[in-house]
Amino acid sequence: MIRVLFVCLGNICRSPTAHGVFRQMIENAGLADQVLVDSAGTAAWHIGKSPDQRSARHAALRGYDLSSLRARQAVADDFYQFDYVLAMDKENLLNLQQICPADAPVEPRLLLADFAQSFNQLEVPDPYYGGDAGFEQVLDLVEDACQGLLADIRKRL
Repeated sequence: MIRVLFVCLGNICRSPTAHGVFRQMIENAGLADQVLVDSAGTAAWHIGKSPDQRSARHAALRGYDLSSLRARQAVADDFYQFDYVLAMDKENLLNLQQICPADAPVEPRLLLADFAQSFNQLEVPDPYYGGDAGFEQVLDLVEDACQGLLADIRKRL
């Protein structure tokens, strides 16, 4: 079983979007029994809450269901439980590096930097304080990077 964790700040916009997108890609690829997907935030503000309604609405328009997801905070143990710990931006990468145990078998990485195929951006921008275009951009970036991640995982299976 390969385990993937997507991480943003509050776990209500970007990381649950990536979670929902990648979960659907894994199901479509027939790999749901071989790949586990989860998401978390580096901050504790939204623990237990559903994804932001705007994230859920935009994701649904593209066929992704985020309704079962609930926010949680990333913890040091995640670095022992997951094969991929993927941050949405440099700030959250730094936050993850600060909680990553020295003996952890995995290090946090930037989702776009390692897996984007069509975009040059290193970070998935936070759409929280913006309009609809920001949520659509997140989906565009995440869909692209998740295709690259899926290709990487296929090599490991």
